[in-house]
Amino acid sequence: MSDSQSSLTGVTAILRYNWHFYAVSVCAIVVMAALPWVYALPEAIIAVVVCAIAMTSFWTLSSILVSYYVYDYRGVTRWEWLRASLLFTPRRWLNIHAGLDESSRALQRFFPDAESKIVDIYDSREMTEPSIARARRIHQRGPAIEATLDALPFANESCDSLFLLMAAHEIRQPERRQRFFDECARVLSGGGQMILAEHMRDWNNFLAFGPGFVHFFPEREWLRLARKAGLKVEHGESITPFVRCFVMTKATR
Repeated sequence: MSDSQSSLTGVTAILRYNWHFYAVSVCAIVVMAALPWVYALPEAIIAVVVCAIAMTSFWTLSSILVSYYVYDYRGVTRWEWLRASLLFTPRRWLNIHAGLDESSRALQRFFPDAESKIVDIYDSREMTEPSIARARRIHQRGPAIEATLDALPFANESCDSLFLLMAAHEIRQPERRQRFFDECARVLSGGGQMILAEHMRDWNNFLAFGPGFVHFFPEREWLRLARKAGLKVEHGESITPFVRCFVMTKATR
């Protein structure tokens, strides 16, 4: 976010893109807090209401604090950590995003002599989250090749590095995710590397985002997709307790 083409950065962007979530949370807290004053509720019901208020308040605040930690304090989307994770310096790289490109400028700065292509696989029929549509309206978009996720418009083995940075989780249907990974493997050259960075559906992200953590996928799903696409996971590392990066390779024929 800090390297985006918009003036919005970090938690500011998250609040702007997801204001509906925070508005609903605040309204829910206000309504629940008013219930005991409006109705003579049994003590057991009041206890449930108090717990619901506490949980909603906690996750609303924790999501903001964790987002600040990940994106502003640790600067995950400044992508400086990325260069140390790579197996080799890209010569022909492909960066695929799902409607919000927060990484291409950084990649072009890191690898100025490499041939690059930027691809947008956003599909409003499939990616229906309001935050994505709002981000696309707010965020100034740079040039990108529009493509469908199951038919990337590139020849077989046409890039040696492929980046999927905070994008692949927007593909919600399992069979569509697999088809997309198959396409990524097809355009990746033998010995090439694919770099995937995502929040995980795990306990850390549950504590941070509450029920919203189901928008992410567990590590085993990414490993399954890679294995079925014929990609080998060379290593995985935690960029923060909330974000992991996997570097995958395609076997040389």
